[in-house]
Amino acid sequence: MRRALRDATWWIADYAYAAVWQVRAFFSRTDPGDFRSGDGTPIVVLPGVYETWRFLQPLITELHDRGHPVHVIAALGWNRWPVPRAARHVTDYLEQHDLHDVVIVAHSKGGLVGKQVMADAAAGGRIRGMVAVASPFAGSVYGRLMLVPSLRAFSPSAPGILALAREVSPNPRIVSVYGDFDPHIPGGSELDGARNVRLETGGHFRILAHPRVIAEVVRLAG
Repeated sequence: MRRALRDATWWIADYAYAAVWQVRAFFSRTDPGDFRSGDGTPIVVLPGVYETWRFLQPLITELHDRGHPVHVIAALGWNRWPVPRAARHVTDYLEQHDLHDVVIVAHSKGGLVGKQVMADAAAGGRIRGMVAVASPFAGSVYGRLMLVPSLRAFSPSAPGILALAREVSPNPRIVSVYGDFDPHIPGGSELDGARNVRLETGGHFRILAHPRVIAEVVRLAG
């Protein structure tokens, strides 16, 4: 009973966080080019499904303030593309801007897209590593219940999830950060061979604001 109450409290807080930042993202008029300056390790930010890069603006601002040039992939839009196509948008951006030694910071589906890029024979060499927050590397049981293709693709038995799971070479360069309870990914985000960081809190969205996320990015980018 106590655990159920705790999880329910986290769930409510999670959706409150998501609602606030989706609204702020909608009204934000910040130019993404403002974040490309800096002498630190370049950062590429990948949002989750039905998120634009603006949803991750608090992280972007924090990393830019620490001296990192932060790049967003405008072509991803709301990130409803199938993972391989989304990964091509990222690969094209890396090549067009000639980026090397990049650290990817990804949320949810963005972690799948980032791993797909890292598994690419050419583009993978441009990536130092990735910090993935609440990413469904093994899918989510809720994916089986979804009618929308962009969400059904997260089923644990979906071909894309199974194919990406077989790509194990990027795993040692991935830091997977996730909460003790995730209302969207009940099975968690543990990834074999990766550095797994399980936080003593819950949520799918609100853990983006956890200080450990920034700490892991700084550690990887250092």
